[in-house]
Amino acid sequence: MILEEQRYIHEDLERLEQGISDRLAEEPKHIRDRLNRDHEISQLLDQIQKQSADLLNIYQDAPGLRSKEILQIGSGDPFEAFYQQLNEIKEHHSRYPNEQAENSELRYKPHRNGDEQVPYIVESMFSGEEAYGRFFDLHECHESYLNLPNVKRLAYLQYLEVFDNFAAGHGGLKRGDKLTDQYFKYLGGLIQYLESFMRRTRPLEDLDKVYAGWDKEFETAWEKDEVEGWHIEKAGAATNGPSKALSTAEAVWCDACEKEFKNENVYKGHLNGRKHVKAAEDLKKRQELATGPANGDHKTSAHRLKERAVAEREYRVKRLTGAMSSEREDTRVNVERRLGMTERERAQELENFFAETSGQTAQNQGRDDEEDEDGEEKIYNPLKLPLAWDGKPIPFWLYRLHGLGVEFPCEICGNYVYRGRRAFDKHFNESRHIYGLKCLGISNTHLFRDITDISEALKLWDKIQRDQKKNKIDDGSVVQMEDAEGNVMPEKVYYDLQKQGLL
Repeated sequence: MILEEQRYIHEDLERLEQGISDRLAEEPKHIRDRLNRDHEISQLLDQIQKQSADLLNIYQDAPGLRSKEILQIGSGDPFEAFYQQLNEIKEHHSRYPNEQAENSELRYKPHRNGDEQVPYIVESMFSGEEAYGRFFDLHECHESYLNLPNVKRLAYLQYLEVFDNFAAGHGGLKRGDKLTDQYFKYLGGLIQYLESFMRRTRPLEDLDKVYAGWDKEFETAWEKDEVEGWHIEKAGAATNGPSKALSTAEAVWCDACEKEFKNENVYKGHLNGRKHVKAAEDLKKRQELATGPANGDHKTSAHRLKERAVAEREYRVKRLTGAMSSEREDTRVNVERRLGMTERERAQELENFFAETSGQTAQNQGRDDEEDEDGEEKIYNPLKLPLAWDGKPIPFWLYRLHGLGVEFPCEICGNYVYRGRRAFDKHFNESRHIYGLKCLGISNTHLFRDITDISEALKLWDKIQRDQKKNKIDDGSVVQMEDAEGNVMPEKVYYDLQKQGLL
């Protein structure tokens, strides 16, 4: 029945609009509830678009079935058509007597806290590090960055500050080092994460339209040769970038090496070096490729096309980061704050955060199982696996993958035991280990990585102290003295001979 389907879609569209209106009438306080509401509205909007498309096809009536049905009802006896449909309905229910009728009024109603246990849409969308879209989780991108050749070894906090700055000398690679498949793949992974994060945190925005606008902006900038860091290099012309903003008046910029030198003498001294010669050759090749074929068409150069692909991805990363500048700054502040905390404090903070999102109070968390009035079932954990952010044991395969069954004790940290190689490697930069070294009288802590025994640390510190004393210059051996016969000797030897009366 075409007309019945048309009526049903109209009714469903009204209920969808009412469901959206009911959700917009409330403003949840917690970020999880707010995100869940937005994702529900996004799903309802998608349903409206689908139903509207079906309704438009019915009105267009390409097969002519709707017109035929209207003509059949209008030309014949309307009661006959009514009773015919009624008989079809009775026949259907006689075949399926146990079929449950759906209450369409409750289909799009927002679920209250006490109605029923309905899982949140956003529960599985974010990791524990992201905290429901408040912070970035760029650990995988950071590891991919560290695996790139010729990059600076930046810590995660430093990486968060410069991951969208692609200028050489600020965490970015030189122009010639960017044209590799590994770097291109790294940019792709970074873009994929940032776009996914933006879609998850902004479900009601038309992001496809925003991305299309960015693509047009890049096309225009590329045609005008205005993309930062990717200008067409011409022979005899200085490259764009840091060469226009030197630190001092005496500093000299090397276009080939993309590096600043303190003065002219240092600059001239490095010109004969192997690195500069190779960089100068690469610059010359790029300039030759930039000139293109004989007709001067730069767009047809394969080298220029490869540069364009890399430049487009860098441009997209900059725009994505600029659009989420608040989340990026919050991430940096959160990571910096957590670096000053112990592992136990971090775990406790994460536990309190998720307990707050689930509506539990700190008082209920501290009760014993016997005194628990909520009747929560006891977690079955016979293998004593670590708990995840949701308070449940992590999967056993993940436990084996990260090697959490291997314990690494550290005597310097007061015989504290770290579970897993990753936690053990990270603890050398934490305050607990550094404080333990300082209690032993060791000030230069970065030389004592992978040392956990107090005796070994003291032996190494004594050796360093002895080596430093040996390297000290004796003033008596520097000053030279000359006797009456013209013999030259150190000052100390001269006075010893004088005291013995041998001069």
